[in-house]
Amino acid sequence: MIRSMTAFARRDTQGDWGVLTCEIRTVNHRYLEPSFRLPEALRELENRFREQLRTQLRRGKVDVALRFQSTETRPRLEIDESMAKAVNDAANHINRMLDNPAHLSALDVLRWPGVLASAEQDYSSAKKAADGLFAETVSELVSVREREGERLRPLFDERLETMATLVADVRKLMPTLLQAQEETLRNRFAQARVELDPDRLAQEMVMLAQKSDVAEELDRLDAHIQEVTHVFQSDEAIGRKLDFLMQELNREANTLSSKSIDARVTRAAVDLKVLIEQMREQVQNVE
Repeated sequence: MIRSMTAFARRDTQGDWGVLTCEIRTVNHRYLEPSFRLPEALRELENRFREQLRTQLRRGKVDVALRFQSTETRPRLEIDESMAKAVNDAANHINRMLDNPAHLSALDVLRWPGVLASAEQDYSSAKKAADGLFAETVSELVSVREREGERLRPLFDERLETMATLVADVRKLMPTLLQAQEETLRNRFAQARVELDPDRLAQEMVMLAQKSDVAEELDRLDAHIQEVTHVFQSDEAIGRKLDFLMQELNREANTLSSKSIDARVTRAAVDLKVLIEQMREQVQNVE
C-alpha cells in the first residue's frame, strides 16, 4: 500500500475541564522525526505520544501541536497562614530592636517565599481526554496519508506500463538492428572492393553483437519494473525500497543508452529516463 508522507489532520474535543485541539502535520523526511508543542499541564504525555507515533508511522517529519484551554480562567491562590504569621512575628520582633522601625505591608508578607502558592489543579480528566484525542488524530492522519498515496498509484501504474512497453519495443527491434548492421558491413566491404572474407565478417559481427548486446539490460529493466509493482502490494513502509529501485532502473537505462546503435534505441532510453525521474520525484514523498 502506498502512503504519502504529506498529510494534515485536526481534531478537537471539550468537557467540563475545557477545550482541547490537536493538529498533526507531516512532510517527507528520510526517517521518522516527531516534534511536539504541548501545554505545560500536559507535558508529561509527550513520551506516550512518541510511542504511539512509532507504532503508526515509519517515516516523515511530524509536527504535533496540542492546545488546551482550561475552564479555570483564574488561578487559585493558597495562603500559608502559619508562614505568614511567622513572618509577621519575626518582623515585629526586629522592629522592637530598631530605633526607626518600618512597618510591614501585606504585600511584603505575600512576597515572602512559601507564604503564597498556586493551588494544584487536577488535570487528570484533561490528560485522559488528550490521550483519546491524540489517538483519533493520528488515526485520521494515517487515513489521509493512505488516501494521498492511493492518488499516486495511477501515476505509477501508467508510467510502469509505458516503461514495459518501451522495453518490449526495444527487444523486438534488436534482431532487425543487428541484421541492418550486418548489411552495412557487407556494403562497406563491397564499396572498398575488398574480398569478402566470411571469417572476417563473422568476427566483425561478433564484436558488434557484444558491443550492442542489451539483452541483460532489458531483462533487468523488466525485472525491476515487476519488482516495483510487487512492492506496491506490501503493507510495510516502501519508500526506501522504491528509491533504491529507481536508482537501479536509471542505471540500466543509462547503460542501454550507452550501448545504443540506433536512434530509436536512444530515444527509448531517453524516454525511460524521463519516466524514471518522474517516478523518483513522487517516490520521495512515499512513506
